[in-house]
Amino acid sequence: MKTLILMVGISMLFAAVVYGNSDNAKKGESDMQTIYPVESQKSFKGPEEWFTGDVQVKMLFPANDTAHFGGAYVTFQPGARTAWHLHPAGQHMIVTAGVGLTGTRDGKIVTIKTGDAVWCPPDIDHWHGATPDSAMTHLVITGDLDGKNVVWKEKVTDEQYLGK
Repeated sequence: MKTLILMVGISMLFAAVVYGNSDNAKKGESDMQTIYPVESQKSFKGPEEWFTGDVQVKMLFPANDTAHFGGAYVTFQPGARTAWHLHPAGQHMIVTAGVGLTGTRDGKIVTIKTGDAVWCPPDIDHWHGATPDSAMTHLVITGDLDGKNVVWKEKVTDEQYLGK
């Protein structure tokens, strides 16, 4: 029993020395990790002005003063897609389920599938969404430049979406 009490005492002393002198203890809680519980982030239907078809957006985390990027899951039902848009600081997309498409103004359309990652450089007009036959979910990590992460434009026509 004495050994247990001694071990607990030494552990507490060690913790006080290590954590009491750590930068985190000096800086305060604002520099600690931030947890975004799943139920605390908003989820919403993609607005008709920016999307065609059934699209669900689930926010994961916002940009902050240090990391100028935010993240979300976006799920597109078959045939659903974004409008034309660009990202002033670029965007990473990682397909987590299904098969999708992404297109650029030059008419090039690329098929993307589960596990594929796409980097869209800043200021490149593009669109993305599901194929006509498959739903698609992707994780997007979108840069923020001067408080802006996306510039929305006109809707993608059926002809553009189908590559006709």
